[in-house]
Amino acid sequence: MNIANHMVRAGLAYGDLSAIAQGKKSLFSYRALAERVARLSGALLVELGCCKGDRVAIILDNCVEYIELLYACWHAGLIVVPINAKLHRKEFTYILKNSGAKICFTSTKLAHIIPGLDECGVKQFVEVKSELYAQLLLNIPQQPAFCEPKDPAWIFYTSGTTGRPKGAVLTHRNLMAMSQCYFSDVDREAPWRTIVHAAPMSHASGLYILAHVIQGSCHVIPNSSGFDPAEVYQLIEHWPEVVFFAAPTMVKRLVEYPSDTDVSNLKTIIYGGGPMYVDDLLVGLKRFGPKFSQLYGQAESPMTITAMSRQVHADNTHPRWLQRLESVGIPQTAVEVKIVSENGTYLPVGQVGEIIVYGDTVMKGYWRDRVATAEALKDGWLYTGDYGVFDSDGFLTLKGRSKDVIISGGTNIYPREVEEVLVGHPSVSEVSVIGRLDREWGESVVAYIVPTESKTFDAKALEAYCLDNMARFKRPRYYRLLPSLPKNNYGKVLKTTLRDLDLSGSKSD
Repeated sequence: MNIANHMVRAGLAYGDLSAIAQGKKSLFSYRALAERVARLSGALLVELGCCKGDRVAIILDNCVEYIELLYACWHAGLIVVPINAKLHRKEFTYILKNSGAKICFTSTKLAHIIPGLDECGVKQFVEVKSELYAQLLLNIPQQPAFCEPKDPAWIFYTSGTTGRPKGAVLTHRNLMAMSQCYFSDVDREAPWRTIVHAAPMSHASGLYILAHVIQGSCHVIPNSSGFDPAEVYQLIEHWPEVVFFAAPTMVKRLVEYPSDTDVSNLKTIIYGGGPMYVDDLLVGLKRFGPKFSQLYGQAESPMTITAMSRQVHADNTHPRWLQRLESVGIPQTAVEVKIVSENGTYLPVGQVGEIIVYGDTVMKGYWRDRVATAEALKDGWLYTGDYGVFDSDGFLTLKGRSKDVIISGGTNIYPREVEEVLVGHPSVSEVSVIGRLDREWGESVVAYIVPTESKTFDAKALEAYCLDNMARFKRPRYYRLLPSLPKNNYGKVLKTTLRDLDLSGSKSD
């Protein structure tokens, strides 16, 4: 059940179709891409000394090599570890060491911020524009390795409340089920022609590579390697039947960008990864038409918990249309979704509880973390840590996140990670981090700090310290000083109290 066979199949069935494009220029057909994958697979095994089950890290901005690297690893029976290219050097180090990655593919641009071989345990770094990479493509093509459905294929690192990133182990079965859900729940009408990868390929956009390879779509990499509204509009105008994943903040920026570009080529905008305000969605529907599809998922059940189709978005005659737009849709077809109380009892319609998920998309477990796996998986059910409620039509509305995850610009930020960095500064005695609603980014990071009595608090110095120790997008946007943090009788910080305090005081910022 090796998912690399999808690329072999595409090379045969869709051989003459364009597979990868850079901007407006087509680069490789599926026949050429499938051959490059088979050659890289051989190089990974022969030239780079990998064996089945070895981990291969990818630290790259979106680029044409990303797709062939993913499939070459699977083709060889290896496990890919795509890593967010925006992370901090220390975060790269931890993930590379924890995953035990043998090889890491990166770029000249990123090589200077990635730790050295001795520091992270990787045996070799390979830059994708180097002479070595070009030589790897000259290797003898290999046949796909045989893989069991339960074999790991992708380790998706997502930070946890412990402050340490956790690697959700996704198997070949998980990724196959996820891809099938795309067709049945997310973007039903097929075939399509183009997927634009404006969101990071290390995350959601990369996961949707699989469904589009199955269907023979053309994968378009923006020249900017990321999201630029003007460029996205140009690509929509140029390519037929355009699909792309976007965080809500990306949708908002597209809508607000002054452009009269014809968007008739646009097929679907798939959004998720954070809260979408209904007002913003209504403006988006007015600008683009009924071309939105929503998903709710986690790394532990990638892209597949619930979905809300284009048809639901378009059905503005339904008496509960606006309420549905506030929801995250209905359970996807590969999973069963329940709401449970604190003691695990199933709750009826209308009652808020924790969301749990069961099905073929649920991860195998966390890489090298039995304790976290036991906490998340119980009798095969994934306990998401998110709270929600079903209505009488089966639509799920999120009510909160028990893990206090902050989602800014579609990217998860976990308070404990930020807190652990901040308490390392001599001016900080105690700290608690929360998220504040932000119309542009979804949420912003706010740090409530009890300063050390013997030290002068300097926000600029603390900002510089954060930039030296964490990714830029995780740093607090606001600092608030308190004489003490609100706590319960057990000494636990009451983040609810902080949120109330922040809500009353945020108007002054």
